[in-house]
Amino acid sequence: MAFKPNYNFQKAERNRAKALKKQEKLKRLQDESAKRKSGLSGEPDAAAATDVDGDAAAAPDADAAAEPATSSDDA
Repeated sequence: MAFKPNYNFQKAERNRAKALKKQEKLKRLQDESAKRKSGLSGEPDAAAATDVDGDAAAAPDADAAAEPATSSDDA
């Protein structure tokens, strides 16, 4: 006989390998989920849309950019 089988050790090794494989799969799934969630949020969050003073930053309108700016000082 080549060696005396150690069934408890072999079972522990199989269980350890199984647990490691499950942990790697769980981490991979969580990474993919986080990547998917970050990709879905294409719009900027509220913190990014505020300026230094904490006021909401006004987005320029396309109509306002097309019209010439008028000033009351010209008259």
